Amino acid sequence: MKNTPIQIVGGGPTGALLAILLHGRGHSNITLYENRADPRLSQAQSGRSINLALADRGIHALKTAGVFERLDASLLAMRGRCIHHLDGSTVFQPYGQRPNEVIYSISRHKLNQNLIDIAAGLAGVSVHFEHRLEAVDFSRQTAAIRDMHGARLLQVPMLPLIAADGAGSTMRRRMHEAGFIEAHETDLDHGYKELSVPASGDRGAFAEDALHIWPRGNYMLIALPNEDHSFTATLFLQKQGRSSFESLQETGDVDAFLSSNFPDAYAAMPDCVREFKEHPVGFLGSVSASPWNASGQALLIGDAAHAIVPFHGQGMNCCFEDCIELDQCVARNSSWEAAFREFGASRKPNTDAITTMALENYREMREQVADPKFQLQQALALELEKRFPRRFIPRYSMVMHHHEIPYLTAQQRGLTQTAILDELTAGNVSATADVDFMRAEREIMARLPPV
Repeated sequence: MKNTPIQIVGGGPTGALLAILLHGRGHSNITLYENRADPRLSQAQSGRSINLALADRGIHALKTAGVFERLDASLLAMRGRCIHHLDGSTVFQPYGQRPNEVIYSISRHKLNQNLIDIAAGLAGVSVHFEHRLEAVDFSRQTAAIRDMHGARLLQVPMLPLIAADGAGSTMRRRMHEAGFIEAHETDLDHGYKELSVPASGDRGAFAEDALHIWPRGNYMLIALPNEDHSFTATLFLQKQGRSSFESLQETGDVDAFLSSNFPDAYAAMPDCVREFKEHPVGFLGSVSASPWNASGQALLIGDAAHAIVPFHGQGMNCCFEDCIELDQCVARNSSWEAAFREFGASRKPNTDAITTMALENYREMREQVADPKFQLQQALALELEKRFPRRFIPRYSMVMHHHEIPYLTAQQRGLTQTAILDELTAGNVSATADVDFMRAEREIMARLPPV
């Protein structure tokens, strides 16, 4: 397998990291095709450059590939959520209780620039920009890729071709049309628009070591820190209906909506109304496909196979974990078909789990984080983790801070832990001091085996 030419379609962070990992495994004939221009020569697209949240799973993948140190200086630590209430008050909710239990804000564009630069510098890896996958001929085992510079149509062999071409994957659609896979795209009824908080001006309680959230029930605003001390803010809102992107067309309506619902953020975003009117509405949705491969010819990876909504901060981390697992499957098998089968069979239950948890986390972020009962249960979860560290680990921590715990395990244990928290906080319990910790110990020892 090591002498086989490998084609990778999609030069985003997933495709670039995969090329680096496979090269490190000893593969020396890797070609990476990217539809867009070289990110090293361009600025991030306005309105589409949402910051990414890098957590333990992604960090583990980057360290495994030997590239983490190059990115380390661009990471901004976020130690918890800062919840902004409508009255202007704020509450900080830590992500964990250990020094390493943080997540990091990083520019998607800067991350992509660095990974592409590393991949392109490896002997045996060639990168072609403005090359678009157009058609697939499974009978001839070739893919047609358009060179948009010379308008040439290249016929590329597919033994193998790995498609890391994102949620709108052309390869996924061609595999579905050819009957190799079942695929479904679920469009969330919410979209997003990016806004900006400049480094200068009145930012009030905008701590730079937190992810800021303005939960407002059916919609929310979030803000992540940038290296230049500005923040990238994102408004998540219904696409249609009352209080939606569709209903907010007039300048006065936009101004009234933002100023009344997010007054402290509005004061710190002098261009928010103009940005709201100029920036496009971004797509939010999930992708499900099964299986992920067409024999040994082609494989879907990352968002092409299982795009998820961004509300658990795991999209990129999940894709990077894909790369690690595929690399290990390639090492264990003597054929691409066997490696692809093993990868899909072992990985899909976990990506299905994080898809569900990400959707659940949207409701948590926009509604529950401001609820006193939720805050009590969060505090109790941290206390139970202190007392039973090998048995009770909050689900958020399992997902974000423990790459060694599979997503499916985190989901299953999380359901048990939620049931225990509900039972312990039922009735008149209003503080952790009111909790029956003897009962808590009995339930945890009986229902949660050690991790």
